Amino acid sequence: MREDFLHHLWKFQKFDSEALKTSEEEDLLVLNPGNSNELSGPDFFNARIQIGKQLWAGNVEIHLKSSDWYSHQHEKDQNYDNVILHVVWEHNVEIFRKDGSCIPTLVLNGKVGEEILSSYTELIEKKHFRINCEKEFANFEDFQVEHWLERLYFERLESRSVQIDHILSSTGNNWEAALFIMLCRSFGLNLNGEAFMGMARSFDFKIVQKLAGERLLLESLFLGQSKLLTGDDKYAKELQKEYNFLKHKFSLRNYFLAQPQFFRLRPDNFPTIRLAQLAAVYSDRKDLLQDIINSSNLEDIYSLFDVEISEYWMEHYNFGKSHPPRKKKLTKAFVDLIILNSILPLKHYYSKYTGENNEELIQELISAIPVEKNSIIEIFEKLRPGTARNALHSQALLELKKEYCDLNKCLQCELGASLLKKSPKYI
Repeated sequence: MREDFLHHLWKFQKFDSEALKTSEEEDLLVLNPGNSNELSGPDFFNARIQIGKQLWAGNVEIHLKSSDWYSHQHEKDQNYDNVILHVVWEHNVEIFRKDGSCIPTLVLNGKVGEEILSSYTELIEKKHFRINCEKEFANFEDFQVEHWLERLYFERLESRSVQIDHILSSTGNNWEAALFIMLCRSFGLNLNGEAFMGMARSFDFKIVQKLAGERLLLESLFLGQSKLLTGDDKYAKELQKEYNFLKHKFSLRNYFLAQPQFFRLRPDNFPTIRLAQLAAVYSDRKDLLQDIINSSNLEDIYSLFDVEISEYWMEHYNFGKSHPPRKKKLTKAFVDLIILNSILPLKHYYSKYTGENNEELIQELISAIPVEKNSIIEIFEKLRPGTARNALHSQALLELKKEYCDLNKCLQCELGASLLKKSPKYI
């Protein structure tokens, strides 16, 4: 038994509510269970309850055992002074207010039907192979799944907003610098994202702005700060020379920065190539932030990253060893990742910052991006073929798996909770 199950029972009144009595045998009638509180403080606000002939309005606190009130030290917290009812599964001790009066207690044990208890056990407590609701996932209504996935995607954007807020704070609210840091994270992918971000944070973004249009200098800056200027061919020496000049001019330091890794990466994802491509973007696009903010369709965004890598990198993946010339443009699939991980979160947060609402545009953009393919999406596709039809769905499913399924937060999930809502109150 978990406390969030008791929250669910109380919120939806899924128990025998006929002839309720408190632990002291006073008649109890629930007129309004109150509003669920997701923050600190009592679990439900603004409840209305009649005990005996007295009508009460206030807060409700829920615990597995009555003694949890003291374990959590609520008796010392003034936020709990207005609790009018203590809802528990096991009543093992009386609870008193600061003035010495006893807080009425409702015990739910014995008032909950076998069907809902069985559904709860099946969903939460039994061992499952993939996700808790795997037996029922294919049976959810299409509208219900679509609605929940849309909500999950915007939950994901909100969590990204917290990250963007931290980045903005670290840059003195410089939006262009924040974009640069986010793009570096995206260009580095999972393996080198943190190393690329460290490089981006290691100098003032104004240096990038001063070097705009100077691709060689931008390459020397990015590769030099990343400790990747290790070659001894002509181009490597030229970049090293420029980097030494920049290092002296701008007092650059990279002693404690992590060096990006090449291990198990496909050559097109080598950090040398990705940083050279990033240098090409910032060399060719002088107003990248504003262009991104103003973009209203995917083609506008794709065009911003349609850049040519410098000639040297068309024949090299790293310094020294050459290969037949080939263009190494940013692929559409790679730009899609940049859009998902950097551009859409930034556009969403920027619209909130400016007091606008661009949810419809964000939804339109992400729905036009093909569905991602990975092991997590495969789980849901095997359980319910056709669940993920575009990137909104795949991003939402990633959020669902990480923030709900893996944490057993089924009762906070619209789909999981609906399985218990179907159960009758009491049989």
